[in-house]
Amino acid sequence: MIALGADHGGYALKEEIKQYLDAKGIPYKDFGCYNTESVDYPDMAKAPCEAVVAGECEKALLFCGTGVGISIAANKIKGIRACCCSDAFSAKYTRLHNNANALCLGGRVVGAGLATELVELFLTTEFEGGRHARRIEKIAALEG
Repeated sequence: MIALGADHGGYALKEEIKQYLDAKGIPYKDFGCYNTESVDYPDMAKAPCEAVVAGECEKALLFCGTGVGISIAANKIKGIRACCCSDAFSAKYTRLHNNANALCLGGRVVGAGLATELVELFLTTEFEGGRHARRIEKIAALEG
């Protein structure tokens, strides 16, 4: 199960990604927003990230205008390793090396085609472990 969350700036891209997930048969839970009325991205990051931390969802896909604000908010939630990506290399390696569990995309930065490619890489790339596991432990220790 994938958790989805977006503010008004990421709403349209979230809807595009839902079509991709539907076509691939990937289950998801949409935590909103559900239209283009203005909402605050920290509020929209909270529920999907909490679902990931609680084990209800495996990963989160989060969307705002740039992807940056919602990634900053998501990373304040203990247990979340969110990344804002706009290229394939970063989307792949944030899973391989950082074991990221939330991908953040900017609805005003990436188009639907690229976003779909990034989501596919993020969802299908496994964590490499090894020396990277030690680094993830150190990141977790920073959370207090």
